[in-house]
Amino acid sequence: MTDYTQIIVEKDRGVATITLNRPDKLNAYTRVMQGEICAAMDDIDADDDIRAVIFTGSGDRAFCAGADLTPEGGGHVFSDPNEVDDLSDQRVRDGGGRLTLRLFQSTKPLISACNGVAVGVGATMQLAMDARLASDNARFGFVFARRGITPEACSSWFLPKIVGISQALEWCYSGRIFDAEEAKAGGLIRSIHSQGELMDAARELAEEIAQNTSAISVAMTRAMMWRLSGTEHPMMAHRIDSRAIYRLSRGEDAKEGIASFLEKRPPQYPGKVSQDMPDFYPWWEEPEFQ
Repeated sequence: MTDYTQIIVEKDRGVATITLNRPDKLNAYTRVMQGEICAAMDDIDADDDIRAVIFTGSGDRAFCAGADLTPEGGGHVFSDPNEVDDLSDQRVRDGGGRLTLRLFQSTKPLISACNGVAVGVGATMQLAMDARLASDNARFGFVFARRGITPEACSSWFLPKIVGISQALEWCYSGRIFDAEEAKAGGLIRSIHSQGELMDAARELAEEIAQNTSAISVAMTRAMMWRLSGTEHPMMAHRIDSRAIYRLSRGEDAKEGIASFLEKRPPQYPGKVSQDMPDFYPWWEEPEFQ
């Protein structure tokens, strides 16, 4: 397994846990951390034994206190420090966006266990995850307007989808820090837990997925929900729904799903995401869907 310096990766009973591991810096985000998370996701997506992923932070104070802007943290987390005239140059690209785009591509469900402060990229990286749980001391902040910049990490796409445009604008316009109760009321997080119960709750959700569902079904569902919910007409979803139901209903996982239900036993799905996805996946790369 890769030796990581700023994250910890653990795998157990079908669940991978990625822990942001700079507790002395409140797990502040760096380019090194970005690269390590992306590498860990490459490894996890290739591992058919892993069915869900939990993200959390080291310690009990912070999930991630945003970008480390100090020289020690490497500086220039947002984009390359070199001046360029062409804004389409790859060096202009935002580092947080590179991360959330990688998370968006995941074939595994992603669960955030936010165990404390989460501001800036510490908040926006969680938007590309599928479920967000928080500890009762969690604090969130989309603080960009207070730093003279704009929301990053593709959050102008993710955040309104999750909480609605008005709530997204209020939090981003003000840049203020808000607590877990407000985050839950605004639809940002699923549930609030004590520090001692947070990881147990996240793991319970992850294992519910890992032990009871088809990996292929979940991978397809994740791709369909994230990619089709924003299309201009439901016919786009119908085209993919139809292909997915047609192919998957004739597959081995569907046979096992029906058999295990009728026989009243836990399912043992044989399908592997690495080799058994339907032949039209990834459909969004085909010209007819672009």
